[in-house]
Amino acid sequence: MKGVIQRVTSAHVEVAGEIVGAIGPGILLLLGVEKGDDGLDAERLAKKIVELRLFEDEAGKMNRSLAEINGELLAVSQFTLAGNCAKGRRPSFDGAAPPQEADRLYQHFVQTVRELGIPVATGIFRATMKVSLVNDGPVTFILESAPRLKSGY
Repeated sequence: MKGVIQRVTSAHVEVAGEIVGAIGPGILLLLGVEKGDDGLDAERLAKKIVELRLFEDEAGKMNRSLAEINGELLAVSQFTLAGNCAKGRRPSFDGAAPPQEADRLYQHFVQTVRELGIPVATGIFRATMKVSLVNDGPVTFILESAPRLKSGY
């Protein structure tokens, strides 16, 4: 699994002109599921995101986690994160998990974050979405559920 996380003061996702998920202060996550990912990858990534110290303390240092600030998570599925742009001019999505498996693991990730006590809003899997955010910092990180050696990188 690959995730792009951004610290936000607010974020929302729209489908067909209607807001389907919105959060206040917290993290916007764009989540891509790749072939070979499993439930353990989803659980590890969920725990990492909840515990990662991305938020400032009184001294202005990134020393507080999502859980510590009572923040929220907006999780948006994004299969293009599994794209490979190493060859040619068109991305290859051969590394993306099949839709049914990707949806299952996306839902497992969301449920794991909820079980860790974090409110989660979501987009709609496989829908065309418009994501809006107010990036706080800006603070942006790329995470992978497990270090992997991949060809083409």
